[in-house]
Amino acid sequence: MTSPADPMPALYVGHGAPPLLDDPVWSGQLAAWAADLPRPTAILIVSAHWESAPLSLSANRAPLVYDFGGFDPRYYRMTYETPDSTALAQRIAAMMPDTEPVHQHTRRGLDHGAWVPLKLMFPAGDIPVLQMSLPTHDPEKLLELGRRLRPLRDEGVLIVGSGFLTHGLPFLTEFRIDAAAPGWSREFDAWAGEAMARGDVDELAAYRDRAPGMPYAHPTVEHYSPLFVTLGAATSADQPGLQVVDGFWMGLSKRSLQVA
Repeated sequence: MTSPADPMPALYVGHGAPPLLDDPVWSGQLAAWAADLPRPTAILIVSAHWESAPLSLSANRAPLVYDFGGFDPRYYRMTYETPDSTALAQRIAAMMPDTEPVHQHTRRGLDHGAWVPLKLMFPAGDIPVLQMSLPTHDPEKLLELGRRLRPLRDEGVLIVGSGFLTHGLPFLTEFRIDAAAPGWSREFDAWAGEAMARGDVDELAAYRDRAPGMPYAHPTVEHYSPLFVTLGAATSADQPGLQVVDGFWMGLSKRSLQVA
């Protein structure tokens, strides 16, 4: 891997369901965002849809995981083939302490929390991609994981936490892309956006007690947790990042963040 002049940024990206691929607004936002980034040497992505401990890595060039149901059959025929990611997997395994072994899967490919946004952002599929599991929901442990991964940015690796800033699916009443955002979604989004603008990691980490809209915004927290890997990978987690995407999709907050 060659090193760029400046470290690659790290991202927290809202990913949506497969129909995101057909949304001209959000898909255009993600494509434009990627076009403004330096070209990565590789991509390491942590998705909300792979909760597994010990820390695990996806298999190289394995078939995609179609971990969704009830959508148009064409989504289940989609592919996203990318180059060999073995070198990145070996690099990550070497970065982890002996007390925290890394499990290398032999057959698990990218799930939709990884391939859906990446198919929009890097459609050529010509950059090695590796998915890492989400091993915990403890913000402090995820921040520390991000810190360990931070040196990869100096090697041109794009670190991506993939989730959804609000994800209260059981409490939605309309399933239209342009549906009005419920109060709990708007309130959580505004709170998180303000905390991100201040670089207030402590506030973001205390979401269970301090965030308005809980627990409706996150009845389960796997779509919020990847944010802390991203913040941990920042050069300085308490420096405000760039909120590249905002607004709502089916009433859920698609606010996304880039940190230096």
